[in-house]
Amino acid sequence: MSKNTKVNAAILIIGNEILSGRTQDTNTSTLATWLNSIGVKVNEVRVIPDIEKVIVDTLNVLRKENNYVFTTGGIGPTHDDITAQSVSKAFGLKYEIHKEAFKILEAYYKPGEFNEGRQKMVKMPENAELILNPTSGAPGFSVENVYCLPGVPSILKSMLGSLKNKIVGGEPVLSHTISLKTVESEIANSLTKVQDQNSDVEIGSYPFFHAGKLGVSIVLRSENQSRIDNCISQVLEFVREKDIEIVDR
Repeated sequence: MSKNTKVNAAILIIGNEILSGRTQDTNTSTLATWLNSIGVKVNEVRVIPDIEKVIVDTLNVLRKENNYVFTTGGIGPTHDDITAQSVSKAFGLKYEIHKEAFKILEAYYKPGEFNEGRQKMVKMPENAELILNPTSGAPGFSVENVYCLPGVPSILKSMLGSLKNKIVGGEPVLSHTISLKTVESEIANSLTKVQDQNSDVEIGSYPFFHAGKLGVSIVLRSENQSRIDNCISQVLEFVREKDIEIVDR
């Protein structure tokens, strides 16, 4: 892919603990921020349960519609960690012990600690490529355009460095934020006009209450800085006309 190519991705969060509300997902923010920085736009995020058919069906849709798919969760040692076997089924591949992953964990654990549960973490689709884990040893893996990462946020974050040379992005997505002391209804029509004139810039409006200040942050996003600059000029024009205060956040 060239730098002028638009590259997209989907994030697939797998885990009953997320759907039940018992665990809060922070991996989406981590992955989306990192992907945006290397020129990969996240088009979709889905959260699904630990059910093999749901994982297989969802994965088969997402991997055909996106350049990349990143899954989080379900590659641990317990009975409900079924992501690896589900990915195997989605691709029609054998679910088997990865010899290199076995060697990594065998060396990582003390004698007698590499038990049956932990050995489950080295089973994955045949010929999967490993994603090294500098924090807890157990690697993630990739098959074609699907990259499977753990659900523990700190471990996932530490593994992104292993993906640096594997993910080819397009132009990085640039952004600029203008925070205003106003309410959305006051600027809605003006902002709609700016968006209509700049269809290639993504414009978001986000209310906030911070340090006693009620306001709206306007976020402009594009791969092209000059187009963002043009939007900034148009936004500042109606801000001046309406005598709206710009605030720091």
